[in-house]
Amino acid sequence: MKAVQLDQFGIDHLQVKKIPRPTPKRGQVLVRIKAVSLNYLDALLAAGNFYKDLPDLPYTPVSDGAGIVEALGEDVSGWKVGDRVAIQYVQDWIKGDFQKEYNTRVAWQTQGVLAEYVCLPEYGIVKAPRNLSFEEACTLPIAAVTAWHALINQANLQLGQSVLTQGTGGVSIFALQLAKAAGAKVIATTSTEAKAQKLLELGADAVINYTAYPDWHKEVIRLNGGHGVDITLDIAGTKTVEQSLLSLKENGFLATAGFISGSALPIDIHKHAINMSFIRIQGLATGSAESFLKMNRAIEINNIHPVIDTVYKIDQVKEAFKRLEQGNMVGKIVISID
Repeated sequence: MKAVQLDQFGIDHLQVKKIPRPTPKRGQVLVRIKAVSLNYLDALLAAGNFYKDLPDLPYTPVSDGAGIVEALGEDVSGWKVGDRVAIQYVQDWIKGDFQKEYNTRVAWQTQGVLAEYVCLPEYGIVKAPRNLSFEEACTLPIAAVTAWHALINQANLQLGQSVLTQGTGGVSIFALQLAKAAGAKVIATTSTEAKAQKLLELGADAVINYTAYPDWHKEVIRLNGGHGVDITLDIAGTKTVEQSLLSLKENGFLATAGFISGSALPIDIHKHAINMSFIRIQGLATGSAESFLKMNRAIEINNIHPVIDTVYKIDQVKEAFKRLEQGNMVGKIVISID
């Protein structure tokens, strides 16, 4: 079978190889991967720049994928050959609150899914939404579930509340789509008029060009009738978290959902009125398989379709990763395995 592997770290060292097709062990399923999507995490790992221990080499990258159950190991129940599935990112997080021990089967500790076939624990997959193609379903595991977990499970988003999103990356666009489906007002930020138009087409109630409004938190408050928003997902980290905090109302919720501009958070408790405004700052990344399934039902009911920036073939894997590194995307980068 085909698989993409790294024998040494660096995107230029990504190569398509022929390796043996795996056989599912007891309690495992064999999934024929049809498409994968890329996340910032994948680029860090492939480049060897991740802040934790790097995976062993040779390493097959990428965490997010979707495909078809091809075969079952012994004692597997609940799945049948032919089921359409998506990969659960934190495989041991089945339901409930996150626990420390769940961080033992994640991207930098297991082989990835950028291959024609992978073996996974039977609890490490979920049914893909019926209304989505494989290219669409593969975008869900990290970005969409992160947005859902932030808005629904942690922020307890309510009908009529206001949500601020940042940019046109995967998490932000999913947050926009899910918030609108839940009946919220959405204000988005971006850097170009073309992207602003796309966000409006996706349902944003207002869009702020942060190059035109460097102090964009003031524009957020103006557009929200003189009040801060209820919820915001901060994607960039160091360079945006201050204005994200200043964009919130009393009892507002801020999810730290990314760190593309840096991971240090320069926060002044008094300047940002965190204590007296009772603002909650929540660290998060993705969610449980139970949350994934609930989100998938919402996606089907509301006929939500992920936004895809570009679809590459497996032989174009280097181009796909370089596109991710360049940034400036609208939606997700997908690699089709077919």
